[in-house]
This record gives sequence, C-alpha cells and structure tokens, in this order.
Amino acid sequence: MDRFWLKNYPAGVPADIDPSIYPSVVDLIEESFARYRDATAYVCMGAALTFGQTDELSKALAAWLQSRGLQKGARVAIMMPNVLQYPVAVAAVLRAGFIAVNVNPLYTARELEHQLKDSGAEAVIVLENFANTLQQALAGVTEPGNTRVKHIVVGAMGDLLGFPKGLIVDFVVRHVKKMVPAFSLPGHLTFKQAIAAGRNAPFSKPALGPNDVAVLQYTGGTTGVAKGATLLHRTIVANLLASEAWMQPGLKRHQLTGQHVIVCALPLYHVFAFITCGLLGMRTGALNILIPNPRDIPGTVKEIAKYKINIFPAVNTLFNALANNADFAKLDFSGLVISNGGGMAVQEAVAKKWLAITGCPIVEGYGLSETSAGVTCNPTDSDSYTGTIGLPMPNVEIKILDDDGKEVPLGEAGEIAIKGPQVMRDYWQRPDETAKVMTPDGFFKSGDIGIMDARGYVKIVDRKKDMIVVSGFKVFPNEIEDVVASHPGVLECAAVGVPDAKSGEAVMLFVVKRDPKLTKEELDAYCHKEFTAYKRPKYIEFRSELPKTNVGKILRRELRDGAMKKAA
Repeated sequence: MDRFWLKNYPAGVPADIDPSIYPSVVDLIEESFARYRDATAYVCMGAALTFGQTDELSKALAAWLQSRGLQKGARVAIMMPNVLQYPVAVAAVLRAGFIAVNVNPLYTARELEHQLKDSGAEAVIVLENFANTLQQALAGVTEPGNTRVKHIVVGAMGDLLGFPKGLIVDFVVRHVKKMVPAFSLPGHLTFKQAIAAGRNAPFSKPALGPNDVAVLQYTGGTTGVAKGATLLHRTIVANLLASEAWMQPGLKRHQLTGQHVIVCALPLYHVFAFITCGLLGMRTGALNILIPNPRDIPGTVKEIAKYKINIFPAVNTLFNALANNADFAKLDFSGLVISNGGGMAVQEAVAKKWLAITGCPIVEGYGLSETSAGVTCNPTDSDSYTGTIGLPMPNVEIKILDDDGKEVPLGEAGEIAIKGPQVMRDYWQRPDETAKVMTPDGFFKSGDIGIMDARGYVKIVDRKKDMIVVSGFKVFPNEIEDVVASHPGVLECAAVGVPDAKSGEAVMLFVVKRDPKLTKEELDAYCHKEFTAYKRPKYIEFRSELPKTNVGKILRRELRDGAMKKAA
C-alpha cells in the first residue's frame, strides 16, 4: 500500500516499528521495573508507589493468583477506578500468564453479569465500593448464576495509602460518605490478604509469546451487544512503541528531560487511558497522577496543582470543564508540552480556550477498543488545532471505503478501515461478529465515516451506525431499547443521540406507553437502576407512535433529525 502520508511525518518518527523486540507486554513492563526501580510510578490521594514497589506488589499478587490453580489464559476481571491497586492488579494478572478483563466499576449488575459470563472470568479484583454490584451479578440478574467466578479479591480505598492515612480514608469512605453498600461475597480475600499470602507463595514466570491474549477490552463494536476485543501481547506492544515514537517530537521540541509527569484523569479501564497513561507511562518511566474521580473538577485541579505536569490525555468534556474553571487557569503550565485529545471529537471552541489558558495545543487522535487505542494522531509538535484526527501512526494502514468495500478517491467520504499490528485479533468467541467488521485483506471497518486529504490527514464527518458517543464512551441504541422495552409500562421505544454541550452527545429516549400512567420520573428511576451514568437517557419524550419503514423498522434518523430541529 502506498502510505503517501509518511512524507508528512514529523522528523525522527519511523514509518514502522518492530514489536517483536518484546515477546510480550510482561517483558516490556519488567524491563521498566528494573530500569526505573527507585523512581515514583504512581501517586494517588497523596500516597505514592515506586516502580520497584509496583514490581514487588504485583509479583506477590501474581503468585497468589497462580496459587489458586488458574491455568495460563484464565480471565481475571479488574473492576476498579484510578487507584493505586489498579496498576498493581493489571501487572499481576499479565505477569501470572492470565488475561486482564477491564471492567467499568460503575456498571450495573446486569451489565457486569453479561461481561463476566461472556469473558468466562474465573477471578475478580474489585474495589469494595462496587462489591455489592458484584454480589448481585453473581447471583444472576437475567438468569441465576452461571458465571465461572471462583476467586474474589476485594480492595479498599485506603489499602496502599499507608498508616494512618489509609485507616482514615477507609473510615470516611465507609462511614461518613457511606460509599460502600453492604455486601456478602463468601470466601473472598481482601487485597492486603491476597498480597500477604502471595509473598509466601512461589511465583512461576509463564512462557508468553506475541500471539498470546493479554487483554479483553469490552466494547459494543458496531452493534449493541458488548463484546470483548481480543488484544494480543504483540498488539499492545505495537501500540505502545508507536505511541512512544509519536510523542518524541513534542518532547524534543520543548527539550523536556527527566521524568515526565502524566495526568491520568481518564478511567484506566477505558482503552485510551489504559494504553496512554497506564502502560505508556510504565514504558517511559513516567510519573502518573491517578485521579479517582475526575468529575470532581475542584478536587482534580487541587491534585494537579501539586505537580508540574507535562502530558495531559483527556476527552473534550474534561478539557472543557477544566478550561472553564477559574482555579485551573491559575496553574503553572510552563511544563505542559502534550495535550492529547481522544475518545470523542474535540470541539474547536474548547481547543481554542485550552490553548489560550495553557499555551499547549490539543493534538487530537483517534482509536478504538478494537485497535488497542490510537491509530491516527496529529503531530505532537503541532502549533494549533487542526480539526482532524491526524495522520496514520507507525505500522498503520488506512483506507477510506465505500459501501461495496472499494477505496474512494482522496477527498471523498467513506468508512475508515484500519490495518496494522495494533488491530485486535477478533471479537472474543464471536466469529460471526468478527466477520462483519473485517475485510478479506485484513482491514478493520470502524463504522466511522471519514475523509482523507492529499496530505494523509483524516477528518471524521459522521458515523455509519446509530452509535451514540457520550464523553468518549460508546452507547448503543439496541442495548438501551432492549432494556427499556422490558419495562411493563413501555410498548415500544427508540434511543438516539442528540448534541450536548457538556458530553458531546446525550441519549434521548422516545417512548410509546403501554401503561397510560407511566411517568417520565418512573422511567428515569428505572434507567438509573439499569444503566451506568453515561448510558442513561438525558431526555425522555413520550409519543403516541414512532416513525417506521414499510417493513416496521423504527426510523431512528427521523427521530434524531426531528429532535435536532426542535433544539435549533
């Protein structure tokens, strides 16, 4: 393929990088443990872990997991926000030879149940704040039991914060803020107990190769059924090395030396932060500032203010919220050299305000769970916002395809298709779904409509499917409609995405009542129970009927267009 865009690469960025120099992600992170042993790797709530401590703790937890009799390739779910236990848990699972299953800790019991069953997870590492949800999921929401979970580790916010701070934090979280609902998980161990037991257990380094599975990253893909994108060790290594190379022009331009400081406000269970903060930070010996609750903007600003930050990956909504915070504008941004936007479209107004405040332009990139995060990005030594998602990164090939799978001329719109070692192997145990998104010559069809210009820069103009993107998270109408339709008061429904100043898009729900007494408040309460926050409909509108095709298919586009006209 003629990768004509390579001539527009920043100086020093290679066209290709050989991921085989590291047989596995484990080889890469263990090299970092040794190289940066005494440096601080993570800070959270005033406590810190060095690379050496992360090495020791993760090795102990890995030994404990192995002692449970799990076989190589067993799936271990990690259900935690950005706390110090998260990087320890991920490293432990991978080092033990198992497959990490990233789980959104804010999932409802129904959502969690599906992911546990689909992945076949045999162990779960969960923060106690979400243990009650796990209890419900294991009991069965849609049907009794049937998960394979046998081993559970329950962490607490204060576990790694030291004495007496850890005790104080746990007391406040449990008894003052009442953030830990009562739970019963017979046979579980606490995080500290598992670490202690692991220190006395033998650890056997597994033989891992490039084609072994490292992570199941769940996504709706191009349909509403949550599926695991199967990310191999070589897949993740390829993305890490390409991302590292892509950063260099931005770092060199500002002559940034010494340890880099990364703001990790994006949730680590999301592929964007998982790669660009967690693993890339580990690879480069960076200091990661873990923000457990980025929705607390004042708290986030207070935490960031303690450090001279260098790299800030975020979604548009977070950039926007911070740019509109008076205290944030007072911070010292002299060290900020890369602001990496992803997950959702960066709005020009937000980019301009961010640049005016920080002096650092947002370089927007693009990626998906299926591509283990980034596949395109604007050069990190850019001066301004471009309105594009940038150039294909090292190793990546991109085509713009028409509905027949044929490449369109430059400047014409079509579906963005991606090929390279960063692309997933398949959807976990879903050959039918995999076949829908992979072309015969190995390109992954993203479902996003884009245009590539003569320089190789890509701009997203639309989405092929009815997917809704809320603050960078994919929401699929099918899932929303299936759950809402199960409410006894609902006859039929449709979910669409509508523009939202804060989150980019929001879910709007159209409902035809079965029960005339059904109220918006009742339906809203039902959705709060069934969906994690970003999936919940922000707007509910009752209709006497919904527009349909002549074969009875609900016309979501007509509903969406009508809602947008009304808003205008």
